[in-house]
Amino acid sequence: MQRIDEFLKQHRITEIEAIIPDMAGIARGKIMPRSKFESGETMRLPQAVMIQTVTGDYPGDGTLTDVTDPDMVCVPDPSTIRLIPWAVDPTAQVIHDCVHFDGTPVAISPRRVLRQVLDKYADKGWKPVVAPELEFFLVDMNRDPDLPLQPPIGRTGRPETGRQAYSIEAVNEFDPLFEDIYEYCDVQELEVDTLIHEVGAAQMEINFLHGDPLKLADRVFLFKRTVREAALRHKMYATFMAKPMENEPGSAMHVHQSLVDAESGRNLFTGRDGEPTALFYGYLAGLQKYTPALMPIFAPYINSYRRLSRFMAAPINVQWGYDNRTAGFRVPHSEPAARRIENRIPGVDCNPYLAIAATLAAGYLGITQHLEPTQPLASDGYALAYQLPRNLEEGITTMAACEPLAEMLGEKFVRAYLALKETEYEAFFRVISSWERKHLLLHV
Repeated sequence: MQRIDEFLKQHRITEIEAIIPDMAGIARGKIMPRSKFESGETMRLPQAVMIQTVTGDYPGDGTLTDVTDPDMVCVPDPSTIRLIPWAVDPTAQVIHDCVHFDGTPVAISPRRVLRQVLDKYADKGWKPVVAPELEFFLVDMNRDPDLPLQPPIGRTGRPETGRQAYSIEAVNEFDPLFEDIYEYCDVQELEVDTLIHEVGAAQMEINFLHGDPLKLADRVFLFKRTVREAALRHKMYATFMAKPMENEPGSAMHVHQSLVDAESGRNLFTGRDGEPTALFYGYLAGLQKYTPALMPIFAPYINSYRRLSRFMAAPINVQWGYDNRTAGFRVPHSEPAARRIENRIPGVDCNPYLAIAATLAAGYLGITQHLEPTQPLASDGYALAYQLPRNLEEGITTMAACEPLAEMLGEKFVRAYLALKETEYEAFFRVISSWERKHLLLHV
């Protein structure tokens, strides 16, 4: 706690946001004065917070967290304390870990799930390295959810009407916003790298520098808050929906990943001869085998599956290839020491802790089960059949039947997560859409 005390004094903090990421990656917690935080009194939250759906409901199964609805203790992680640059008064935010009153971790906490997977790698002397890439849309403020989203107005006074992939001018349309985003990220030490304009109208991508998976998950979690907050200050929305616009591509969270030796730092995907290793191929094979069962994590909402369609810059299968963006898993051209795998399947709407844990879990299983991948794909992946679940209901069924993943991620977590997803799916299924009223009301 010494680091936190020094930070509070150095920045003359008056208020603390004590936060935890829930299953959706939403920040939950409490805001308190500095004196309250420094008193040493532990922060408590109901365990049920972890299984709150994105609509604010809860699964009916009370045994997921205990029928008595008990509290959990939230313990601050000193390494995560950061300034909140958009706050009026000097305010800090601290990510907390969740434990029971006996000190044992709360198994359904997303941070705990990722730590559990990383512990398995550590037992082997391996250290995963990841680098996420986040796509998102800027949209005009939309107060009526029944109306389609529209691109915002930039400095020219006109919204984008066509696709401007990699256009510098299109990014410059929103220079004041991105200056704020970079400043906010710098203050929070989020270590973002490049910014590009993606394929969609007012669709952007931010890349992160590679590093430790837990630290990167924390940064992505905080980055989403940052971008949304900055956009609001410029009278627009930033959305991390996987498919916010009907005729535009969706938004992904591509995750570059590799393994290094924990002691030497040597890339374990490359042998002494510079060629790919058995660990590289086993990792790829694990991604191919287990990704279909991980889709409720990679594509957690009904909307998520709208992104995964042919010819829309998103994969539809579990093929892999060298520098092939039509495959689910791309191996970029690189020096042997930088050999890595890019998982292109997760949507940006996923929880970063769970998505990173899931992709690492699949790779670990592939290595330890000595799996063999298919041959690399050198052709168009969109010409092949779908190999991923086409909807959330199918994804839930597939994940529920996969015992190895339950062992990797924790059986209690998987049971709670699937119950939450089933509750969200049922809530959506009750809604009658405008499409149904338009095409069915008077014609069937």
